Amino acid sequence: MNRILIRFIVVVVMLSGCKKFTDPAPQNNGDFENIYTEPALAHGLLLNGYTRLPSNGWSFNDVATDDAVSNDINNNFRKIATGQWSAAFNPLDQWTNARAGIQYINLFLAETDKVLWDSKDPVLSRMFNDRQKGEAYALRAYLMSYMLQAHAGKVGGNLYGFPIVLEPETPASNFNQPRATFDACIKQIYGDLDKAEQLLPLDYADINSTSQIPTKYAGINVETYNRVFGKFFNQRMTGRISKAIRARVALMGASPAFSTGNSTTWADAASYAAQVLSLNNWLANLDPNGVTWYDNKAEIDALASGASPREVLWRTNVGSNSDLEAANYPPTLSGQGRINPTQNLVNAFPMQNGYPIANTPQSGYNPAAPFTGRDPRLAKFIVYNGNTIGPTNKVINTTTDVATNDDGLNRKEVSTRTGYYMKKLLRQDVSRTPTVNNQKHYRPHIRYTEMFLIYAEAANEAWGPTANGGNPYSAYDIIKAIRARAGVGTTNGDAYLESIKTDKDAMRTLIRNERRLELAFEGFRFWDLRRWNAALTEPVKGVSISQGTYQEINVEARSYQEYMRFGPIPYSETLKYNALQQNTGW
Repeated sequence: MNRILIRFIVVVVMLSGCKKFTDPAPQNNGDFENIYTEPALAHGLLLNGYTRLPSNGWSFNDVATDDAVSNDINNNFRKIATGQWSAAFNPLDQWTNARAGIQYINLFLAETDKVLWDSKDPVLSRMFNDRQKGEAYALRAYLMSYMLQAHAGKVGGNLYGFPIVLEPETPASNFNQPRATFDACIKQIYGDLDKAEQLLPLDYADINSTSQIPTKYAGINVETYNRVFGKFFNQRMTGRISKAIRARVALMGASPAFSTGNSTTWADAASYAAQVLSLNNWLANLDPNGVTWYDNKAEIDALASGASPREVLWRTNVGSNSDLEAANYPPTLSGQGRINPTQNLVNAFPMQNGYPIANTPQSGYNPAAPFTGRDPRLAKFIVYNGNTIGPTNKVINTTTDVATNDDGLNRKEVSTRTGYYMKKLLRQDVSRTPTVNNQKHYRPHIRYTEMFLIYAEAANEAWGPTANGGNPYSAYDIIKAIRARAGVGTTNGDAYLESIKTDKDAMRTLIRNERRLELAFEGFRFWDLRRWNAALTEPVKGVSISQGTYQEINVEARSYQEYMRFGPIPYSETLKYNALQQNTGW
């Protein structure tokens, strides 16, 4: 039994009985029953779910795909991409974290109706209870969605998810539970989101009139309402966030790898995403600066009181640091150059006129000047030879021509392995030398661009490129707007997009490519390849530049088996519980 599970069971023991939390020193501890009259203790159970959100930090599992490699030989995603992935070694595991978070949430839901959230006002107490129950259902759904993504798989041809546990477990519980079907899991997630939306406001905002108070809370004043549902609680779970989670889960369910194991359709996924986008006024509110959300300095620095930028639906807290830059700046800027974009990804960026580079006659692509006339996102997201980065706009040289150039290909252990460095996510005003200059950063849990891309993908599959299923926009409309925002196809009416606008298969390829570019390095590619049943073993390539000549090179082979489209159940769990069937192949 691993240490995390031991700690988890200890907590359950402490919180599930009448004994004191710890022993000895009883004078410093309270009984579990204290949560009923000390709401801060009950609130702590709920907050445990927030601390376990998988999207609280960057994972960079892109290193396990055709989009990136790492120069860190100890990088776990590098290890799994090159043949070390197993049920006993799984850096993508969500089982342990999510199961623990769900246990705390289940405990909270079992007890919250007994908690006196406000001792003086019964209506206020009910309002606090309603809001936090709504948060708990949404948190449980979110954690379950990550479990499903990481651990769903086939056993004997049937698609399974995880054991559905909705009650707090105690030492007397039967932990040997079988996995539910994928369909049952996805329906449970939808059910939790339904409950969350019934209890939560669409957004947290201070109101100024009693006419804005929901009927179920009639009779309270504005101040009381704002105390429970006001802007102070921004970035906690809301109805809007719940709808976005539903759209994301539905996209997974409708995708080829999962579509035969559940009842979710492409039309469902498109409709759920449309609900989110309609609340945000569709393309009228597509953020013109959304491409560089991570480096919009004035916008980030001005964030206060839980507010979100226009591009971001839900985010983490803002923190001041230079961690990403320290890890990913080129070595001559005192960085470790950890994430190296691949030639595969670079080739996915079209020309500025919108044509793929492989379509040479129309695109105008010149292999001898490969970065000229490209999609503007390339220069924003990737440091290539001659591109600039950092507060002094330092020109980076990745060639092999200069022996003393630490930024050159494979020059030292912190140099690029592909001829490229990651630029996206990094604030360009951060300095690491001669002194450290920290700046504000945050991580989006969900961006509106992701919602647009979900809608475009699902709408194309459900209704074709130019039909809209009764919504204001089609997949074609969305992709045209996203590309125009990026500066692609703006001088020629996006002639390439126009040429494929009636071709569902070609539009699918383009939508997937736009998703690859817009969400690069944000942790989507690994899961997208698998849900699409796309190739997993495309060799990773880079570029070697010497005396002005560009030569494509092999960098790293990808070692995946077909069964690895689905991740494993933790080996330790299958040893303990014989009712848990392992996914085929693991």
